[in-house]
Amino acid sequence: MDVVLDTIEALLAPLIGGINALLWDYVLVYGLLAVGLFFSVRLRGLQLRRFPHMLRLVAGGTRADASGISPFQALCTSLAARVGTGNLAGVAIALGVGGPGALFWMWCTALLGMATAYAESTLAQLYKERDATGQFRGGPSYYMTRGLGRRWMGVAFALALLLSYGLIFSSVHANAMAQALEGAFGLGQATVAIGLVVLTAAIIFGGLRSVARFAQWVVPFMSLAYLLLAGWIVLTHLPQLPAVLLQVVRGAFGLDAATGGLLGALSVAMLQGVKRGLYSNEAGMGSAPNVAAAVTPVPNHPASQGLVQALGVFIDTLLVCSATGVIILLSGVLGEGNSDGVQLTQAAMTVFLGDWGAGFVAVAMFFFAFTTILGNYSYAEANLLYLGGGRAGLLMLRLAALATITWGVYSRVQLVWDAADASMAVMASINLVAIVMLAGVVVRLTRDYEAQLDGGGEPSFRIARHPEMAHGVDAGIWK
Repeated sequence: MDVVLDTIEALLAPLIGGINALLWDYVLVYGLLAVGLFFSVRLRGLQLRRFPHMLRLVAGGTRADASGISPFQALCTSLAARVGTGNLAGVAIALGVGGPGALFWMWCTALLGMATAYAESTLAQLYKERDATGQFRGGPSYYMTRGLGRRWMGVAFALALLLSYGLIFSSVHANAMAQALEGAFGLGQATVAIGLVVLTAAIIFGGLRSVARFAQWVVPFMSLAYLLLAGWIVLTHLPQLPAVLLQVVRGAFGLDAATGGLLGALSVAMLQGVKRGLYSNEAGMGSAPNVAAAVTPVPNHPASQGLVQALGVFIDTLLVCSATGVIILLSGVLGEGNSDGVQLTQAAMTVFLGDWGAGFVAVAMFFFAFTTILGNYSYAEANLLYLGGGRAGLLMLRLAALATITWGVYSRVQLVWDAADASMAVMASINLVAIVMLAGVVVRLTRDYEAQLDGGGEPSFRIARHPEMAHGVDAGIWK
């Protein structure tokens, strides 16, 4: 096995490294922040102005029907994909490589990314369609085809998503889960692989609705349990918190670096913070819109589901990721040699919780990673259907996903993370171009929604009232 893995790594490493260097060093770090700032300005800080309204939408969005899942189910499914190894292992890697300042840039990515997430999910709702069974389907591939009239972009995005979410990302989460369970409970790789494959198969063979039903029960429980424990740690160490926050701000701008290394330290912190922030909250990547499009929105307007998914970015990064980052910095274990992802988080938890801290992280990693694998599968399924895959295609996708999980348990950490970064970068680059090109549609939808909301009524959308946006929109859905 080791010889085979060494050969694969030697062949793939140069190609993957080249893609990452080009897209991450020169395109995405600045592109993500720029697009988030662009939509924040165009939408007049919507993610801050309408934050209380987002909470009300989630509280009241529990109704599903024969055509779509509920807004709450969609939020839980997108959080299932978002809240995963990036919140535990990814944050630790960002801090280990980029220093405490990486956490600051994760916050920036999330605040601006909320506007980006709103834009892409709103577009996914507008340009959705019904599949052969009458259920809603949509996502970036659909708004690239229907809204922009560029099917080649939709096909390229769908293929990149199938590679990343259908295959590579599942191996990342399986890899991190295997490390955590082995370190905490001594479980062997074969045991982890068999258990994961059996559990995953039992759910994904039921399709999107099966994933959504599972997510709506598990995701709130696991997220709340983790945040409550993190809150207890922070509250019992409040005197140290100001020093930690100062450490984050100083590290973000290279103020703790040696003379002559300020720009280099800032660049590394920004790169790691933005990269891991995107990997965790997925704003702008084009993933969450795939499940956002499957919703029967409440109220019945595309913008309402955009607001729900913007809240998902807040929960993922500004709550869960921040909890992990602050715990690691409060523990003092950063820089002590525990820089390999989840082991750093486990070491930090052990400082506060004793020997069972590593076990808690392993259990959290299991739930976070397992639900992420399920959420990722739901995205891949939507794009396979876009490409015309029928029952045979779905069967092949499910079997390939299970095989990739097995490979991930045995694979090398660095190669897996580098491959995930590369596939994510390709996806995000295509999607960011598309949503900027459709920015005018996003602005018009937002103004329509807010005008109705400010008028005291429940917003609703009828395409007949907006002939300027009718091109590519299914009039039967928005009649």
